[in-house]
Amino acid sequence: MDHYDGETNDYRQQEDDWDRDLLLDPAWEKQQRKTFTAWCNSHLRKAGTQIENIEEDFRDGLKLMLLLEVISGERLAKPERGKMRVHKISNVNKALNFITRKGVKLVSIGAEEIVDGNAKMTLGMIWTIILRFAIQDISVEETSAKEGLLLWCQRKTAPYKNVNIQNFHISWKDGLGFCALIHRHRPELIDYSKLRKDDPMTNLNTAFDVAERYLDIPRMLDAEDIVGTARPDEKAIMTYVSSFYHAFSGAQKAETAANRICKVLAVNQDNEKLMEDYERLASDLLEWIRRTIPWLENRATENTMAAMQQKLEDFRDYRRMHKPPKVQEKCQLEINFNTLQTKLRLSNRPAFMPSEGKMVSDISNAWSGLEGAEKGYEEWLLNEIRRLERLDHLAGKFRQKATIHEGWTTGKEDMLQQKDFETASLSEIKALLKKHEAFESDLAAHQDRVEQIAAIAQELNELDYYDSPRVNARCQHICDLWDTLGALTQKRNEALQRTEKLLETIDQLYLEFAKRAAPFNNWMEGAMEDLQDTFIVHTIEEIQGLTAAHEQFKATLPEADKERQAILGIHNEISKIVQTYHVNMAGSNPYTTITPQTINAKWEKVRQLVPQRDQALVEEHTRQQDNERLRKQFAGQANVIGPWIQTKMEEIGRISIEMHGTLETQLTQLRQYEKNIINYKPKIDQLEGDHQLIQEALIFDNKHTNYTMEHIRVGWEQLLTTIARTINEIENQILTRDAKGISQEQMNEFRASFNHFDRDHSGTLGAEEFKACLISLGFDMANDSQKRTGMMDADDFKTCLISMGYNLSEAEFARIMSIVDPNRLGVVTFQAFIDFMSREAADTDTADQVMASFKVLAGDKNYILADELRRELPPDQAEYCIARMAPYTGRDAVPGALDYMSFSTALYGESDL
Repeated sequence: MDHYDGETNDYRQQEDDWDRDLLLDPAWEKQQRKTFTAWCNSHLRKAGTQIENIEEDFRDGLKLMLLLEVISGERLAKPERGKMRVHKISNVNKALNFITRKGVKLVSIGAEEIVDGNAKMTLGMIWTIILRFAIQDISVEETSAKEGLLLWCQRKTAPYKNVNIQNFHISWKDGLGFCALIHRHRPELIDYSKLRKDDPMTNLNTAFDVAERYLDIPRMLDAEDIVGTARPDEKAIMTYVSSFYHAFSGAQKAETAANRICKVLAVNQDNEKLMEDYERLASDLLEWIRRTIPWLENRATENTMAAMQQKLEDFRDYRRMHKPPKVQEKCQLEINFNTLQTKLRLSNRPAFMPSEGKMVSDISNAWSGLEGAEKGYEEWLLNEIRRLERLDHLAGKFRQKATIHEGWTTGKEDMLQQKDFETASLSEIKALLKKHEAFESDLAAHQDRVEQIAAIAQELNELDYYDSPRVNARCQHICDLWDTLGALTQKRNEALQRTEKLLETIDQLYLEFAKRAAPFNNWMEGAMEDLQDTFIVHTIEEIQGLTAAHEQFKATLPEADKERQAILGIHNEISKIVQTYHVNMAGSNPYTTITPQTINAKWEKVRQLVPQRDQALVEEHTRQQDNERLRKQFAGQANVIGPWIQTKMEEIGRISIEMHGTLETQLTQLRQYEKNIINYKPKIDQLEGDHQLIQEALIFDNKHTNYTMEHIRVGWEQLLTTIARTINEIENQILTRDAKGISQEQMNEFRASFNHFDRDHSGTLGAEEFKACLISLGFDMANDSQKRTGMMDADDFKTCLISMGYNLSEAEFARIMSIVDPNRLGVVTFQAFIDFMSREAADTDTADQVMASFKVLAGDKNYILADELRRELPPDQAEYCIARMAPYTGRDAVPGALDYMSFSTALYGESDL
């Protein structure tokens, strides 16, 4: 009794609430009825039963006593089986006395009120049971049951946006709290990022559906119950939320073990990273010193000012940019070394010993050699720069002027030698003349620069400049090119003047040709396009309209031929002028791209297309008449066969469910039904013949019917398959009945249960449907481990009652599924179902603590597998363990076993890692 004294006041407070408020809010009472009924059924189904009406089904006390036995795991006194009121009161009193013995004080709740079906008292009694057996043992940081459950919810939902759990009523209305609890523990079940606070119905339905399907938490409320109430019932919400707590609390032990390992591994990983960083920084710094010293000792002079200035700039960059970071790296390296040694000492790890040649003293010696090489290098650079300054000034001036002049002359010689005027139009010739006049002015302006370049080159020769041969060669090239440009300029000017006069003569004739050829060419192109345009018609009227339009076009052809002759005459006149004056007409008419050849070719094409269009219109008229006849012929039959097939399919669906009598009688009826269907086959064959004629005629639409031949074929094949499958199912049931000795009544019961859970009428059950079907038939699905040992210690028994109850074990259900679904298709056929039923008709970190944590993750084995590490630890730390754990070599070793014991001791320097 003392064990429950701490919670006595809590129970009295809850029970006083019922005394003061016997008249519940109707919305709250509805929510409590639904929630408490679902909670009771979640336990009663383990005993193969359930309740429908909470105040009626507990009146005789039998199911109330059964409920207490299931949730407590204890046997109550033998119930009275009589139907009289005194028997019912006796049973209820036995249940209430059992609750009182568990440390619960019942106030104002008597057996008579329960037997009389008092809804308020019945709900109060169930709430007291829920408090004692589902909520009392929840405790977070030594809080009470209710406060502990609230604190657990707040902690689990703290990281989630728009979730603020402050109570067990309005904080849960938007549904995000339920979704956050599921996502925190099973993130693969819900995509939380797609949820919206303004859509509570979707959020609540999502959470309740996922909990029922994947977490074995029954739907205790509907979304409408919560959204449609200003303040949801606190007791209903607490009952629902406590189911989530028990569903997820089983993972706490593994989570604690994983956290301990992560903490230890994080320290070790940080130390290893500091070691790797020291080795890398030391290697980089020593390599930089080795490369830099030879550069500082180099005293080779240069012939140019720019080269020496670059050396000085490089040295300054070295002092200003390159060396200071290395000074910082040297200092940081020493700091990192000292920090690492301190961390290793504090965490009981061995001291760090750098690689050979990378000690702090080695780096200091190399640094002293670097600073010695820097002395005198800058003074030598400045003396060399002053020596080259004067010569470099003159050479730079020469190069500048020569570069500017050469840049100006680039491409000028090729430009003056171009023959572009020979194929240019009149407007292009005039533009070329203006451009040439501008060039002549620019050429005269550059005369002074050429003379200055020659004078500077002479002065460099007199001062004996080291690169004089190259300067002289460059100067001579500039002078030679200048003379060449003058001669080519005069020659090009004369050629442009001559060509301009010749082209002005024929320009006007080109313009006249273009003005008349363009519209005539457009007319011919349009005509060819219309004559070659494919047409798609569906009626006789459409083809007749096309024929009339074609006749109107043919009447315009004589007038068009006269215009063609006039245009060709203009071009002949242009050709005569070109031949007389020997003008190079490499270019085409600048005003148009149309040629006489183009006009003649297109005119001939128009003349050829006219009779072809006549013939195509006649053939299409005949084809449309034939196609309409075929459409009507096919539609007349398809509109009869299609509805007939649909009717038969619906009849078979009803027959498979509604047939009565013995299996042999049902088989005879189905075979006669199949024979009647097969006799309809000649009509299908006749329709296939009509469809072949339509396909050969390339008819793709039929306004007279909505049925296609493919629809008819698929429907016919489905009809034959369905009736054959139904007959085969009855035959297999007969074989099973005769072989297993199952009575007709048992077979009918199995069929009724199977049909009830086969809600989509697919003839198969999914895994969850199959499980529900077994439970509905009273199949014992208790925990297989309990059945073997027959006993549990106190802690295991308490945990089992609170968090799992007698839920179907995964191992047992997997065994059953391997029998009924050997191919692992995920569904159970009725035949497999019958076969099965016939057979069964049954916190300081030490190496020892780390090893203990690994043993938890390994399921008490002396070794651990890589898959278990990846499942329980974060990816980077799981891979860290796998890469460093030695293979386990014990007598119980399996392939891939890893030795977590030696790995744990190595973390603390007790062995080699």
